[in-house]
Amino acid sequence: MQADTAVIIAAKDEQDRIAATVEAAASLPGVDLVVVVDDGSTDATGRLAEGAGAKVVRHSRNRGKGAAMETGAAAVRLLDGDVPRHLLFLDADLGDTARLAGPLIEPVRAGTAAMTIAAFSERVKLGGHGFVVRLSRDGIQRLTGWTPTQPLNGQRCLTRQAFEAALPLAPGFGVETGLTIDLLRQGFKVTEVEVALSHRATGTDWRAQLHRARQFRDVGRALAAREPAVARQLARLRRDPR
Repeated sequence: MQADTAVIIAAKDEQDRIAATVEAAASLPGVDLVVVVDDGSTDATGRLAEGAGAKVVRHSRNRGKGAAMETGAAAVRLLDGDVPRHLLFLDADLGDTARLAGPLIEPVRAGTAAMTIAAFSERVKLGGHGFVVRLSRDGIQRLTGWTPTQPLNGQRCLTRQAFEAALPLAPGFGVETGLTIDLLRQGFKVTEVEVALSHRATGTDWRAQLHRARQFRDVGRALAAREPAVARQLARLRRDPR
């Protein structure tokens, strides 16, 4: 198969899984480039990713997922030939299951979708209560009329044209929500694809709860930026929290 796709992996402190993820991603049909954005890791993530065959770009400090995705796409653009590669974004903790991401590329390659979103066929039991997922799903439905099943799934394949149309990306963990809304509003075809990928489940300790709080904050900000009425309500709450 002719090479036409680059994989971009945003990673922070993922030394236990990054090498397996890179190697599995590189084995996907049509993938000839894997870029890992080491987003301020304090462990061996970058070194191990490079040893596994990835091109590594490093952020000296943690800048968040949205910024890492933009950095990765910019790195791919520098290495593109006359025809830009499709961009497949994968999480760093997929490990060996990343080799099953091929179905995400196929609709984009065939021209039947501008962006695909993974719907994991094997649901991992999460420690939270789904409130961030509901916030994102309800916001996307309200603003676009489309209801995704897994709106926060970070495994996505896009055409270069679609990615550029969505810039600048929403910061932090609001990136998936903002990306979906922005592309649908511009008329791009977005579809979910069931895949057998799996990653590390989020726990229930204080670190996991803090992670969810940050997700909730970032998704809320992404929605507020795209929904003036919500932005005005948040501004009123900041002025008068009673």
